[in-house]
Amino acid sequence: MEKSEKKKNILSIGEILWDSFPKGLFLGGAPFNVACHLNMLGENCTMISRIGNDSLGKQVLASLEQKNMSAEFIQIDSVYKTGLVNIYLDTNGNATYDIVEPAAWDFIELNEKLVKIAEVSDILIFGSLAQRNSHTRSAIRSLKKIVPLTVFDINLRPPYDNPDIVKESLKQTTIVKLNDTELMTLAKWFNLPSNLKSFAEALSNEFNCKIVCVTKGGNGAALWHSGTWSEHPGFKVKVKDTVGSGDAFLSALISGVAFGDFDSYEVLKKANAVGAFVASSDGATPLLSEDEINAVMKN
Repeated sequence: MEKSEKKKNILSIGEILWDSFPKGLFLGGAPFNVACHLNMLGENCTMISRIGNDSLGKQVLASLEQKNMSAEFIQIDSVYKTGLVNIYLDTNGNATYDIVEPAAWDFIELNEKLVKIAEVSDILIFGSLAQRNSHTRSAIRSLKKIVPLTVFDINLRPPYDNPDIVKESLKQTTIVKLNDTELMTLAKWFNLPSNLKSFAEALSNEFNCKIVCVTKGGNGAALWHSGTWSEHPGFKVKVKDTVGSGDAFLSALISGVAFGDFDSYEVLKKANAVGAFVASSDGATPLLSEDEINAVMKN
């Protein structure tokens, strides 16, 4: 999926971990999933995280090599273990999470190497879960001040759903992505309207975010962009599990808006198709292909 435009330099920082399903272990973590999908979509995305000096950490490095992703900015921790999440699926494929704490990704260190790559990067992707610990939170906030375009992926995972962290993260953020359940939570936290369009407009005005995107599960997504509103109903597929589908959606959204001028509806259409394909597949990062995504859009 090579793009003809000059590629942007994209950083994704946060948790890289193993999702433990009944079927086995799958490499995951929202920032990693987004980075993986961006690379499959033809973008240039570098992952920043931290793993343990353990067998699961070695498997992370092997998986990155297999996916042709750089491990240059994957830090090795001699104290804390590689991240692990126990995932439980209901009959509809929806997931609940038991996120092991502490984990190596809680302790990402800001160093000269990270500062230098941030100075030559165009986009920084970060989430809320990775900021549950002050170490990684501090590194993210420092990098936000350096990279010109920032993408905040709100992924509220109780008990790590801290309104103060979310509020601080929204400041100086260009693009915000959240789901409709998280919208209701933020509306209560920040006294914003709960209507989809009114919320997006109010959040954009309150925090000066240029783009606010709200996903609605199997019902598609909506996008507020500098005063304009677009919606797409999504695509119906046979769901295997929803893990990673929102991350895949976000990767296609970023790829679609990274070059300035874009058609909001077409971007949502492509992002919904990528997310739907992942929901119809096993694991969070199945191999993407243009043909398969086009097939979802045609159906």
